[in-house]
Amino acid sequence: MVLSTVSTAPRTRSPRIALAAYAAFGAFGVFWGAWGAALPAIRTQAALSETQLGTALLFVGVGALPAMAVTGRLLDRFGLRPIPILLILLGAAGIAVGSGARDGVSVTACMLAVGATSGAADVAINTLAGHAEHHTGRPVLTRAHGTFSLAVVASSLGTGLLLSQALTPQAVFVLAALSVIALAGTAGVLAEPARPESGTGSTLADEHRRPHAVGLYGMIALIVLGAVGALAYATENAHQSWGAVLLTDAFTAPPEIAALAPATFAATAAAARFASAPLSRSRPAALLLFSGAGATGGTLLLALAPNVPLALAGLAVAAAGTAPLFPTLLSHNLRDIAPSLRARATSTVATTAYLGFLLGPPYVGLIAGALDLRTAFIGVAALALVFTTVITVTGRWTRRALARPTCSKDRVDAHALS
Repeated sequence: MVLSTVSTAPRTRSPRIALAAYAAFGAFGVFWGAWGAALPAIRTQAALSETQLGTALLFVGVGALPAMAVTGRLLDRFGLRPIPILLILLGAAGIAVGSGARDGVSVTACMLAVGATSGAADVAINTLAGHAEHHTGRPVLTRAHGTFSLAVVASSLGTGLLLSQALTPQAVFVLAALSVIALAGTAGVLAEPARPESGTGSTLADEHRRPHAVGLYGMIALIVLGAVGALAYATENAHQSWGAVLLTDAFTAPPEIAALAPATFAATAAAARFASAPLSRSRPAALLLFSGAGATGGTLLLALAPNVPLALAGLAVAAAGTAPLFPTLLSHNLRDIAPSLRARATSTVATTAYLGFLLGPPYVGLIAGALDLRTAFIGVAALALVFTTVITVTGRWTRRALARPTCSKDRVDAHALS
């Protein structure tokens, strides 16, 4: 069946499902804010070099990819019920990192746990936000990613302050996990009306059409879309994971100053996502090009900055450019996907794109180990430039591919879209 069959189910303006998405993304942001600010302390606690830390971070991907690959079908089978559980498991993985990171082997094991839980949670919350956007007609995906950024700001600043008061990484991640549990529970309660009726197998089931396969051509399009998204994710997570380390190493910044790096990035990203949310639906192609250029320029400024204020300015520009990239890409290209396929389609795109999220920090670490950290960030700017260069051509092709009819019945459905 064709992937882009449109649901005729009526849309609702009820905010409950959108609020559930915002709470879920908030929980995700709490974890990653603590992670970004605590990473230098984790490195010190485990006595790792930059190369060792970069290598250990590769194992986040080893844990994440299998979990992401099955999460879409899990949600199609059980509805939105697993989402709070997946977020709570992510909080528990943070505690494992804070308490178990003692050497290279233990850090690697903890990274596997973080990868599995964060990968599954990432697919789940993006599916929830896509579901909410479909039913409300609002730019929920971009705003949800903005909520994630706001949570990262609060969490990273709080983590920096706690570490400056000599709290251990374990204590920091325990506090983060408590916040994650509260937000995950809120998301579960608010998402309750969106769960499938008893006896149905799909959380995104359409009452009129229920396609069960995307077809080979559609699957290729989803993977290509995910590959482009990987460039955006790599750029974003490289800044988020290594910004504090750059301030620490290049400017000998104390923990409370180093924590300004992920906080600045996340605060600007939040503002950019909320500001650009309407454009993500009305002018998505222009937004992607403009944002990609900003991400490239800001990263170069960060890499070449002679002092902390200019480095933070570069981070802010890079954040404003990077922030709208993935949510706009996902929202624009999956907008017309049938509800009963949204979880699996989101899983395919997010799993492929998550390779960039996972490989971005190790990419920086490996270049920094061979050369230096500033040069590594020039390499990050190159990733943003590649995204900006390829997005127009690939975006048009993937949208055509996802609307391509594969049988006579689908031609009728595709004609209805025009």
